[in-house]
Amino acid sequence: MINFSGRTAFVTGGANGIGIGLVRALLAEGCKVAMADIRQDAIDAALKSLDNQMVMGVQVDVSSREGMAAAADTVEERFGPVSLLFNNAGINLFQPIEESSYSDWDWVMGVNLHGPINGVMTFVPRMIAAGQGGYIVNTASMAGWLASGSPGIYNTTKFAVRGMSESLRASLAPHGIGVSILCPGLVKSHIFASDEVRPPELMVGAKPVDTAHVERLAGVHEFGMEPDVIAARVLDAMRENRAYIFSHPEHREEVAELFAEYLADYRDYPEDPGYDQRVGFEAFRRKSYKDARDAAQNAT
Repeated sequence: MINFSGRTAFVTGGANGIGIGLVRALLAEGCKVAMADIRQDAIDAALKSLDNQMVMGVQVDVSSREGMAAAADTVEERFGPVSLLFNNAGINLFQPIEESSYSDWDWVMGVNLHGPINGVMTFVPRMIAAGQGGYIVNTASMAGWLASGSPGIYNTTKFAVRGMSESLRASLAPHGIGVSILCPGLVKSHIFASDEVRPPELMVGAKPVDTAHVERLAGVHEFGMEPDVIAARVLDAMRENRAYIFSHPEHREEVAELFAEYLADYRDYPEDPGYDQRVGFEAFRRKSYKDARDAAQNAT
């Protein structure tokens, strides 16, 4: 079981939504917490709301490799090695793929996929070198399971975060580093206003902001799950070393329905040349994958 007290945590997207909930929960567990966010005003406001000396704010663009490395150096100089990493920062563009530009792809992929990649590539080598074990929580989404026409790029990034995280969970287990994938549904957060932090250089081909639609989304997000509720469920899942953290139980039946549709698409084709050899290999692979999942479950 992971012991939180005394560890240093790095939380991206930490000044709003799920991030600030995680910051509060980790501080309550006795962690030293770096609250990383791209909005300095949000960091300042969040810090004023926290009566704790074991928290610091770090302004960083998670899509920047150099920025993440500099942030890591700053945090570890003050709080020591980071052994709890929460790749949580995310933005959304509520439109289908065919109506999107390359700049739209670069922006959303930069934050939602390259952000977690940069977090992993920055901190995992440091975690391994420190030899203290640790834990990584990558925020995907139920949009990493349930996809429709919109938001297309967002769905793409969240499916990718799942794949990366499952691979990491297996490969980091021998180092005593756990990995979980957080898949929330609707959250009370500011993600509906992502355009506020869109870089000017990634505006080429961008559609004008539909302010009426943003206002509608703001109303919807008002009844999203409270960040503190999600954070408590995240820490409970980490204690159990669960691969997936499904914070919103209302999606259970839909996921079961979806997997039934997947299985229904299989067909009993006749055996083709090479079938026996291929099935033999797949039996070996299947066992090795199962062994890796079991080892990861027992790693922390």
